[in-house]
Amino acid sequence: MATIVFCSVNKTARTTARRCLNSYSNGLASSVESPYSQLTTLLPSTRWFSRGSSVRFMSHGTAGRAGAGRTRRGALLSGAAAVTAAAAVAGFLANANHFQRAEMATKVSPISEEKEPEGEILERCRGFMSPPVTDIGELQERKWEMRTRMEMLIMQTQADFCKALEVVDGGTFKVDRWQRNEGGGGISCVMQDGKVFEKAGVNVSVVFGYLTEEAAKQMTSRGKVLKGKDGKLPFCAMGVSSVIHPKNPHMPTVHFNYRYFEIEEEDGSKQWWFGGGTDLTPVYINKEDAFHFHNTLKEACDKHHSQYYPDFKKWCDRYFYIQHRGETRGIGGIFFDDLDSPSQEEAFSFVKSCARTVVPCYLPIVYKHLNDSFTDEEKDWQQVRRGRYVEFNLVYDRGVKFGLATPGSRIESILMSLPLSARWEYMHEPAKGTLEAEMLEALRNPKEWV
Repeated sequence: MATIVFCSVNKTARTTARRCLNSYSNGLASSVESPYSQLTTLLPSTRWFSRGSSVRFMSHGTAGRAGAGRTRRGALLSGAAAVTAAAAVAGFLANANHFQRAEMATKVSPISEEKEPEGEILERCRGFMSPPVTDIGELQERKWEMRTRMEMLIMQTQADFCKALEVVDGGTFKVDRWQRNEGGGGISCVMQDGKVFEKAGVNVSVVFGYLTEEAAKQMTSRGKVLKGKDGKLPFCAMGVSSVIHPKNPHMPTVHFNYRYFEIEEEDGSKQWWFGGGTDLTPVYINKEDAFHFHNTLKEACDKHHSQYYPDFKKWCDRYFYIQHRGETRGIGGIFFDDLDSPSQEEAFSFVKSCARTVVPCYLPIVYKHLNDSFTDEEKDWQQVRRGRYVEFNLVYDRGVKFGLATPGSRIESILMSLPLSARWEYMHEPAKGTLEAEMLEALRNPKEWV
């Protein structure tokens, strides 16, 4: 059996990023070792700002905000935040026209365009938050199978996102490995009550066994024709999912999920498909944030098909719709399911492009709002919106339903998406002309942001 040692790279990342920033500011970036030496080449328009030597995190009810509900434009990064930004986003921050808007990694950095090093299973695993769910020896034996390639992708996505969040928050994710008696298991990474994030969860699950009748019904209701042997359907399902709930109401919640499903039918043939998406749930409308988020996703989609973004954006608006409220959960993003064409290789390539956007589509928005102050009233509105988030997840979310219907599922991991706190006010309706009313209007009538 292969032996592997896991270690944190945050210190190394911070040191390298600091060297990069110092060299950049002195016009000597060419002396920094790869890949950070490419910053000035890749990002000629990027300017790094600093003020002081520490990051100021605003607490609940911070006063001094000009105009209730309005965000401060062009928030400056402190020295520490600038260093950690480089470590977290590492070549993604570009285009100072908005707020050093991050372009999609696959467009900005040629490193991202390199072919996936799928043969280096052991080496790649060293950077993960935990050893993979599947034994490393088994992954090496079938490294070219889609199940292995997808598991490696979701493990990498979890590691990249967790490390980026740890840098900006200063906290550490609790890594919780769990096993499913019926087959498989998962890795839940959760950080609670941090400086920036009230609750951040990034989960990986790889489960297999037999589909229950209830789970099979959910799939057949979506048009899947499944023929099991003696009423049994062997399956394998894996994915990475994340929900991030920040403390500051001017910092939006983000959610993403990318998954792969494989079913063996009675004749031995296999059905497979991919699903997933990324969506944003702000408390207040910020058009620059919305454009950056949607444009990053659009660029990822456009690499594969010009119709993917408009189709999957509409699908996202339909899917994250709270029917009993007559409003969407947030301002959307992309969502797709049952993707089994044009080929398995091309579908996987598309999912890989989407998964690689989770850091560049969200982290620049986080850094932009690090120092935004807020009022008690704005915090209360955030709690009301989180109540809507809870309603959607418990009533409509397909992943929650499937998880609860699957024997041996990890309930704590399934409900990880729920915020620590939420609020329900009787007959609550924001006053006309307020920023809260503007937010509600966007949720009741979804907009085109790109």
